[in-house]
Amino acid sequence: MTVKKWHLFSLLLLMSSVVTADVEELNDAPEAKSFYSQDTEEDEVPVGTGQVFPREDVSPGDDTQKESENIHEGVDKDELPSQPSPKEEMPKEFRVVIGGSAAGERCLFPFLFLGKEYSDCTTEGRSDNMLWCATTYNYDSDKRWGFCENVEELNDAPEAKSFYSQDTEEDEVPVGTGQVFPREDVSPGDDTQKESENIHEGVDKDELPSQPSPKEEKPKEFPVVIGGSAAGERCLFPFLFLGKEYSDCTTEGRSDNMLWCATTYNYDSDKRWGFCETEEEGEQRRQAEEGEQQRRQAEEGEQRRQAEEAEEMYQKAMKIINGTSRKSQREEEYESLVKVAGTGHTKATEKVAYALLLGDGLAQNISKARDMFSKLAVEGSPKAQTALGFLYAAGLGLNSSQAKSLVYYTFGALGGNLVAHMILGYRYWGGIGVPQSCESALTHYRLVADSVANDILLTGGGVVQRVRLLDELENPGTANEILEEDLIQYYQFLAEKGDVQAQVGLGQLHLHGGRGLEQNHQRAFDYFNQAANAGNTHAMAFLGKMYSDGSEAVPQNNQSALEFFKKAAELGNPMGQSGLGMAYLHGRGVPVDYELALQYYQKAAEQGWVDGQLQLGTMYFNGIGVEQDYKQALKYFNLASQAGHILAFYNLAQMHATGTGVIRSCPTAVELFKNVCERGRWSERLMAAYESFNEGDVDSAVVQYLLLAEQGYEVAQSNVAFILDQTEVARIFSRNETYPRALLHWHRAAAQGYTVARIKLGDYHFYGYGTDVDYETAVLHYKLASEQQHNAQAMFNLAYMHEKGLGIKQDIHLAKRFYDMAAEASPDAQVPVFLALCKLDLVYRVQYLQELNLKELLSQVDLDHLLGAEWDLYLMTLIALVLGSIIAYRQRQQQVVPQPPAPQRPPAQQAEPQAGQQ
Repeated sequence: MTVKKWHLFSLLLLMSSVVTADVEELNDAPEAKSFYSQDTEEDEVPVGTGQVFPREDVSPGDDTQKESENIHEGVDKDELPSQPSPKEEMPKEFRVVIGGSAAGERCLFPFLFLGKEYSDCTTEGRSDNMLWCATTYNYDSDKRWGFCENVEELNDAPEAKSFYSQDTEEDEVPVGTGQVFPREDVSPGDDTQKESENIHEGVDKDELPSQPSPKEEKPKEFPVVIGGSAAGERCLFPFLFLGKEYSDCTTEGRSDNMLWCATTYNYDSDKRWGFCETEEEGEQRRQAEEGEQQRRQAEEGEQRRQAEEAEEMYQKAMKIINGTSRKSQREEEYESLVKVAGTGHTKATEKVAYALLLGDGLAQNISKARDMFSKLAVEGSPKAQTALGFLYAAGLGLNSSQAKSLVYYTFGALGGNLVAHMILGYRYWGGIGVPQSCESALTHYRLVADSVANDILLTGGGVVQRVRLLDELENPGTANEILEEDLIQYYQFLAEKGDVQAQVGLGQLHLHGGRGLEQNHQRAFDYFNQAANAGNTHAMAFLGKMYSDGSEAVPQNNQSALEFFKKAAELGNPMGQSGLGMAYLHGRGVPVDYELALQYYQKAAEQGWVDGQLQLGTMYFNGIGVEQDYKQALKYFNLASQAGHILAFYNLAQMHATGTGVIRSCPTAVELFKNVCERGRWSERLMAAYESFNEGDVDSAVVQYLLLAEQGYEVAQSNVAFILDQTEVARIFSRNETYPRALLHWHRAAAQGYTVARIKLGDYHFYGYGTDVDYETAVLHYKLASEQQHNAQAMFNLAYMHEKGLGIKQDIHLAKRFYDMAAEASPDAQVPVFLALCKLDLVYRVQYLQELNLKELLSQVDLDHLLGAEWDLYLMTLIALVLGSIIAYRQRQQQVVPQPPAPQRPPAQQAEPQAGQQ
């Protein structure tokens, strides 16, 4: 044996003696001795509920057989699986590596190689099939490795002798295909720098990822167990316990919460285990865990308290915001919501984000709103997902993407957001960004309509204000349904003076809200009470309705309602009769009596009362008090719908959607459901947008109208187009995109039957606004408006295009026909039509003369033959006589004209000269 090999063998012997000394020190340690004292509680085996270890008094004189016999003391042996006879097991050796980049160091198991853990030496990554291991946990970053051959085998084997010879092939690094270690001639003179430089020899450097500078990593410790059945052995990770692998010490299976581990892989079969801590350490850990748990509970309690306070502030702010129309008060409450949103309150954050987007209550900030919506959408907020869909659809703060908008709308709808369902219903109905599908539109609209109908049953619903900006511009005051402040004050003055009609009118306005007045049940009750005392039957019936429905101002009271309904019904009021019918139908204050209910409803319906017609339809539809009759139900629902009753629309939609009493019609059902959906609480946004426009906040108005336009409101679409048509008004869009956007919304409004929008489409194609000049398309739109809606403007435009031959064959006769039709269709068109016809007549005569060839005609006329030879003398005489007559007539007129009298001075001025003369 050479001197070199002898030194290496001595080194191994020395290291093995150190390990033996460590084990003896562990056995002699006071912690180990005290751990097995009789004072400790019974140690439970970590094998699940009901299986415990007995206390073990381990001493150097105890033998293995005794330990095996006592290992399951206290447990019914029939419950235990059969155990193999215990045999002495050698602890796993952590070998000293040879060669590589960590010669002389010990293997560390497990180690990480290419993302996979290895718990023993492996040949992975080597083509020479040599066993190797890593000496740090993460080989991929540290590159510390060596061979696992035993010292004796390495020294005596011929392969070991030739391993370091110059004839061996290059050693491959175990890092997978294409990555190899260079050959290393291990000697005391080799340095680490050379190895580091050659570590990736043969590999294209561009293909290698940048590696961080290697830093010394503390190897994972495998603790020596205390007590149990394997005292003094090291934990083995991972180990198997009850079919589950554990990669660290655990408290599973123990009621005393002590950490333990297994020293072999399969605890379930080997039962080799021990504690990872002493009792004192376990107690300290448990105290720390209890302290941490108390701290978490305190934090959770504080968070819960803050959440409750935030919810209380949110509810308070929302109550004020929903109950007032005063701008200053709403802005104050929105500032409160900003503070609540800062605490992480989801609903407050959603409300603030919408306020920033729409500029309602807070200064408009689309980019900030977008960021808030993005964060909320990640957290799963359906409202935020719907808002992001709107931003992508409208191209606000984001690049326009109909595909992304559809995705977000879909997520919002799946989360239950009704606005998202409404938007998807409109898109499927119109084929906007999706294939047109009536059935899909019906599904979405029906879901929203169900919710709106339920709200109306509970609250009665509000009045929807639809103001067209274009109509208001062309006819100021006629399109606006909002009462001016001075007119409201005038009606209030009349009501205070005892005018019953003014009292009833103001009461209705305050009861339902609208036309510039906010809903106020207390004031409505006061006005109705004054009118009822004066004997007005409508006021009595409205008081009965208020008592029947109940509110904060008027508590629900069936007896009071019945009293007022009876008074009104006895005087023949249809609303009172309908109220009594409802009382007998539902048994409110009286026993249920379907026959009386039917009679009262019939009396009300005969007088044209819409609620009576609706309830009669319901009774015939459901067969309540009468034989079921769908035809009669359909009749009364149609009558009620003609008066605009929203529940009548809803019932008709259900009948057409299911084919009940009528032939099933999906398009009809969709249109009716859409009408119901547009009466939802979000329709209040129409008035908010109109107010923003009147106050000069055009950008806020545009965004609010855009959101409503996405929901399918035709009025909002036409208003958006009108605002964008005024290129100097909207500032959130650049000049080059206002006309294309306006064209898009004119098109959507025209598709819903708005005649002016159809004419606007013709104008845009005629003049080339937002698109190329296209006379043929302009003619097509004008024809649609003329034939379908008989619009005078469209007829006039068609006449002009026939006259000029623009996009259509020139035909003066057809032009005159369309001019005449325009004059018949609208009295306002008569003056422009008269002027156009005069021009057309002049053009026609000029054209006729041009076609006549006047020179040739005059050359063929012989005046001497027609008038005689002296015709020129006769003509001159005639002209002289005419001129003389004109001159004589003018002279006579000058002689007859009287001179105007001198102006008279006022009496005061006449008296002054007289006084001066005196």
